[in-house]
Amino acid sequence: MKRHLLATSALALSTLATDALAQDRGTVLDELVVTAQRREEALQDVPIAVSAFDQGALERSRIEGGPNLVTAVPNVNFSKGNFTGYNFQIRGIGSKLVAGSGDAGTGIHLNNAPLLSNNLFETEFYDVERVEVLRGPQGTLYGRNATGGVVNLITAKPTDQFEGVVRAEVGNYDSIKFRGMVNIPMGEVFAARLAGTYLERGGYGDNIFTGNDADNRNLWGVRATVSFNPAENFRSWLVWDHFEEDDNRSRIGKQFCTKDPGPANIGGLGYSTEAGGLIGQIQRGFFSQGCLPTPLYDPSALGTVNSQGTLGGLFGALGGFQTGDAYIGKMQTPDIRDIESTFDPIYKSKTDIYQFNAEFDVTDDLTLSWLTSYTFFKVYTRQDYNRYTPSGPFNTTPNPVNAFSAVPGYASTIYPMLFPNGVINDPQNGAFNRFTTSDISSAYTENWSHEVRLQSNFDGPLNFNLGGLFLRFTTQGDYYVMFNTGTGYYQINNLLTVGDANCQGPAPCITIDPGADPNRSGHNYYDSYGPYDLTSYAAFGELYWQMTESFKWTLGLRYTVDKKEVQNHTVALGTPGIGPNPGAPRILEAEFKEPTGRFGFDWKPDVGFTDDTLVYGFYSRGYKGGGLNPPFSPGIGVVPTSPIFQPEFIDAYEIGTKNTLLDGSLMLNLTGFYYDYAGYQVSKIINRTSINENIDAKVKGVELETVWQPIPGLRLNAAIGWLDSEIQDTTSIDTFNRTQGNPGLVLVKSSAASNCVVSTASAQTALAISNGQVPGFTPNPFTLLGVCTLTSAAGAGANID
Repeated sequence: MKRHLLATSALALSTLATDALAQDRGTVLDELVVTAQRREEALQDVPIAVSAFDQGALERSRIEGGPNLVTAVPNVNFSKGNFTGYNFQIRGIGSKLVAGSGDAGTGIHLNNAPLLSNNLFETEFYDVERVEVLRGPQGTLYGRNATGGVVNLITAKPTDQFEGVVRAEVGNYDSIKFRGMVNIPMGEVFAARLAGTYLERGGYGDNIFTGNDADNRNLWGVRATVSFNPAENFRSWLVWDHFEEDDNRSRIGKQFCTKDPGPANIGGLGYSTEAGGLIGQIQRGFFSQGCLPTPLYDPSALGTVNSQGTLGGLFGALGGFQTGDAYIGKMQTPDIRDIESTFDPIYKSKTDIYQFNAEFDVTDDLTLSWLTSYTFFKVYTRQDYNRYTPSGPFNTTPNPVNAFSAVPGYASTIYPMLFPNGVINDPQNGAFNRFTTSDISSAYTENWSHEVRLQSNFDGPLNFNLGGLFLRFTTQGDYYVMFNTGTGYYQINNLLTVGDANCQGPAPCITIDPGADPNRSGHNYYDSYGPYDLTSYAAFGELYWQMTESFKWTLGLRYTVDKKEVQNHTVALGTPGIGPNPGAPRILEAEFKEPTGRFGFDWKPDVGFTDDTLVYGFYSRGYKGGGLNPPFSPGIGVVPTSPIFQPEFIDAYEIGTKNTLLDGSLMLNLTGFYYDYAGYQVSKIINRTSINENIDAKVKGVELETVWQPIPGLRLNAAIGWLDSEIQDTTSIDTFNRTQGNPGLVLVKSSAASNCVVSTASAQTALAISNGQVPGFTPNPFTLLGVCTLTSAAGAGANID
């Protein structure tokens, strides 16, 4: 599989806010100082592909937050994930995995300190000194190994002058935005700086069910910085950064789907016509995947899932709540921003970051620094699972074809008593007479890091930058999926088993959590829960040899140790008992030890047609640690997967040039790179669990960045990237096309409602038994659920992986 991609192509025409720059500097571009190599250097002198923006450039280019960087940095893409995370990709490298123990492909840093949990997607850039985006593997100096690159946000620090600014904006969608800063010097030793931002706006779309806005925003942040400089050779600052959001934007947007009605027959064998076709209707639903693999831009992609192919749909059929597909005939609105949710989404996030940095000049040529950072991060999101409502209500009397039809009084007494007028009283979803599903993705994390560095600035040819890092990261959170058909089904079982539909206690009770917000006690919902603990430490350093006045060699090495531990709690959905697991959690541990680094040169030749030229070439070794897969949901016929997924590695080769021309009015930078990528971590769903696996790839590309100020007050910017990526020989089952078009294979539901692949002959045998066409069997659609059993009454034999 090969793809050619123009990842980022941005051309901007901007007018400077004032004429001061034109008056003072004419057409000469300002020189931006960056810390891409953990020392202050002019951007054009850094032999790394790095894009940097000070506060003025951010405002002129309307780069208001992390997602906007795609408009100004070549080969950068940004997308939101399903579980509150995001995927910031640099040169095609990001995070395609889903695991609490997984690391990001792009490292996010605040003032050079790594933030493993952060609000890059939500927060806005305000009162910053600059934002740096380093492209390519960063396996030496930066706090966490990053295979894609690094985004480093440097906040503005206190100065020795009193100053302040307030900025207000109003716009459509009832948008109100405030930003402000005040800097207060307090003698010669102390200074303080306080900055803040506030944003409130209406939604860009509508929830056409509730009539309220969808995707509104209500967030604010504040940052306080205090500097303490008691001596000429000692500098320090303390930062507190707070962010908070509470609104009703969706964690993700529309769920596109081309409805899969299920095959018309199985190898020529039709479905049962008994019970007025109701048996055959359920049978066909068991052969549906829910959605078909069709192009995203096909008009049918605005369809809805066939609920019969879902876990909630299975419970709807077992209890007789639903007859057929809950979303039959329903199409979604074509407006990409509109949703149709039973309730408005909930999005809450809160972050507190505390940082302290101290620098001590041991001598005129040696500087010792210590940077420590602590982050507390929490997020809670809740939304309608499918973002559209059913076509019709539940049955007021159960579908006569159900799993309890043989229970005396089920249709006449039990069903109407538990579900009057078809209403299921689900504590988490509310009382509704229609198919209702929702999910919650939440996380609570703490992140500590300590970094010590010793850096030289000798006049001679040799210099160095040495350091060590210790990092501790802990997180716990839940991913809940709640569906009222499941709760109703377990209420029936509890009533028949212990006489209390909503019992809470030990087996044989299947606990129904009574709270609107689940607390892990219930077994009537899906809960993926696996607390994670990371301990990481590393030693690193770079050696610089200035071989001649214009030619320098760089050698960087790093040795990293990552220790990871996950409490793997088995999903307790539908199991008797109470609490997150019936027994002690399974403790999974993994340790990864890897050397990384880089080696290369930078050369400043004297060429006649430029004012200044830098040529550089480097080999870099990038690494991202492996991890532990989420709690695995076993099922009949499900092949176990490895609890550990392996690390990623990149061997990167890069050559580039940075040039200043036309008397300082034109900057022109060009970079070419080639990646040999081993072990790229990707996820897929196996039995309702995200399982991670590794694939190999080759990546190559070219990047062009240029800024030209031909006349005072006019600036032209271009950031153009070309990317060519190719997945190498890899074997993996496509979860959207499990049979690969093989007519000898059929997809069917297992008793756990997971998708299973069996031979067409086995499926025909099972369907014949379900039809009652085999002596000794009566028509029963639920007999099909045994087709994936290793040896079953349905005669399926061994399942096919």
